[in-house]
Amino acid sequence: MPLKNYTTDVSAAKTVSEIHLMLAEHGARQIMFNYDDKNHVISICFSVPAPNGEQAVKLPANVPSVQEVLRQQKKNPKIQNRTKIDDSYEQAERVAWRIIRDWLSAQLAILETEMVTVQQVFLPYFMNRAGQTVYQLYENGSLPFMLE
Repeated sequence: MPLKNYTTDVSAAKTVSEIHLMLAEHGARQIMFNYDDKNHVISICFSVPAPNGEQAVKLPANVPSVQEVLRQQKKNPKIQNRTKIDDSYEQAERVAWRIIRDWLSAQLAILETEMVTVQQVFLPYFMNRAGQTVYQLYENGSLPFMLE
């Protein structure tokens, strides 16, 4: 099955704008966009109210990973309509941000129902003062977890 949103023609800029509005409507503060050297948005940072005060969150878009998935799917003979898959960087960027928008929309809906907390949804993306996320700290061994 092709990647979700693989045929989108909605620009990354429009999707990022939709995400911005969605976050603002759900109480996010200090929304900021990080760009690469080619003026592509690579992550969205924002703060949210949490039990211990404002918490910074960083949502990255890993466009090169999405592009690689599109490339692999375009070559996969088991995927229907694989010839219609656009594996360009621009399409991967559009797809990546649409996937993030869809994920965020679902997470915010679950938060609204109070089935989960802000921490449960965004913990891997919580950011410290040095700009590192909890996930990044875990990956580099700064947050060891042991299952017993």
